[in-house]
Amino acid sequence: MPSKRRLRWALIPVGIAAAVVLAGCTPTELNGFLPGFVEDGTPATDRTEMVSGLWTNSWIVLLVVGLVTWGLMGWAAIAYRRRKGQVGLPVQLRYNMPIEIFYTIVPFILVIGFFAFTARDQAILETQYDDPDVSITAIGKQWSWDFMYDGEDEDNADAVWTMGVQAQPEANGDIDQDSLPTLYLPVDQTVKVKLQSRDVVHSFWIIDFLYKKDMYIGKDNFWSFTPTREGTYAGKCAELCGEYHSMMLFNVKVVSEQEYEDYLESLRAAGQTGDIDDAYDRLQNLPGTTGEASEHEGDS
Repeated sequence: MPSKRRLRWALIPVGIAAAVVLAGCTPTELNGFLPGFVEDGTPATDRTEMVSGLWTNSWIVLLVVGLVTWGLMGWAAIAYRRRKGQVGLPVQLRYNMPIEIFYTIVPFILVIGFFAFTARDQAILETQYDDPDVSITAIGKQWSWDFMYDGEDEDNADAVWTMGVQAQPEANGDIDQDSLPTLYLPVDQTVKVKLQSRDVVHSFWIIDFLYKKDMYIGKDNFWSFTPTREGTYAGKCAELCGEYHSMMLFNVKVVSEQEYEDYLESLRAAGQTGDIDDAYDRLQNLPGTTGEASEHEGDS
């Protein structure tokens, strides 16, 4: 009994020290130094904290497993080292059921746990908004991005759009950020993005949003989220797509609702309205296409 009491008293300073260390951590540190958070802890989207939590908790569990494994390896190396005067091999053990059950059951539990938490979060992340405040079509192409802000008409006659060109680095490697394709999003509004490709496989990655999705020709992907913090965020293609893959960059500007509406109005004033012209899509010979599409393909 006295030994248990001493153990409890020994754990108190350890617990206090751990609490002090955690209390001194910034939001960046608490989220595993992942991007997407500012000093006050505000995440970039309503999904960012979920992804961060999954990664950070996974790292903690794996670090504990690593420490236990390294500790056992070090203990075995020291406890069973060859002593002075010893010769030959130590006594060999063929079976040790408790140890074998331990190193079979524990990894199995870990795998099941990782799968369960990942499947839970993925189901939420992949749930699409049925009636979002904003619907946008993002189109990847070698090696840039087109963005169409969908309208209310089924044929997107009232949509507005921008077409981008790939980044043009200076001689010293610097890139003019203002010349990059820019996607505008309204803060605190539900957003659903349709992801398409004009040519090869691309991947739509907004770094601070902690999520990315592939873009395939002939198959649309979707991503739903709500931006929760105004600011400018870097985006890029995360799938090797050809010679200038590294120059396939874009920016995302999360702005107020009024600034977002003003931006759309500026596109209308510039005449960038209607559905984005798909004359240069490479996959023009799908079943049901007409000869006119093939003629466009030949022109390209």
